[in-house]
Amino acid sequence: MNMLKIVAVPMHKEGRKFVAVFAAITVALSFLWEPLFWLGCGATVWCYYFFRDPVRMIPQNDALVLSPADGVVSLIEEVVPPAELGLGQEPVTRVSVFMNVFNCHVNRAPIAGKVTQITYHHGKFLNASLDKASEFNERNCLTIETPEGAKIGVIQIAGLVARRIVCFVKEGDERAAGERFGLIRFGSRLDVFLPVGVQPLVPLGTTAVAGETILADLSNPQPNVKAVSR
Repeated sequence: MNMLKIVAVPMHKEGRKFVAVFAAITVALSFLWEPLFWLGCGATVWCYYFFRDPVRMIPQNDALVLSPADGVVSLIEEVVPPAELGLGQEPVTRVSVFMNVFNCHVNRAPIAGKVTQITYHHGKFLNASLDKASEFNERNCLTIETPEGAKIGVIQIAGLVARRIVCFVKEGDERAAGERFGLIRFGSRLDVFLPVGVQPLVPLGTTAVAGETILADLSNPQPNVKAVSR
């Protein structure tokens, strides 16, 4: 394994200004007290690591629902989807992926299709691992519709530390499965709402990788999968 590829991971452009600020503060601290300089260096490296944007091997099968985030599958339950997703009033399976401050925070489309709806809600900043965070926290709701007509709901949820949800797409945009669509700064959660009758293929506690981990299959529970880097 090439260690350079592990250490020198590309950084998303959203992180450049933050790393620059951390670095500038570190230089200023060096004039005050040397130990503060080394603490600042550690914080700068962590900031760079937080905004890393590694290449992922995306499974090439249009029926697969992929994890939109790195993190742990913290909740799987049957719920009535939020009205703004336009998924109807029948209960569906919601899969939640919780990201801590050490996870990669670039969000990727769970499935290929068109972004048909985007709704942003201001709200609180409760711990994103709590179930009530879906209702009360600041969040951004997206609906992606596949060419076959299946609809997947995705919600970016701000957390206890997160204070900024970034979305790179607008209504009408097309996204390939695993393609980047957003980012949440400093700890948060993503909810994925599966179509009616579709069951998840992951158990609670699964460590998910954005764009690679298969959450569900719309057609065949044991698909023949190829992968491409993105």
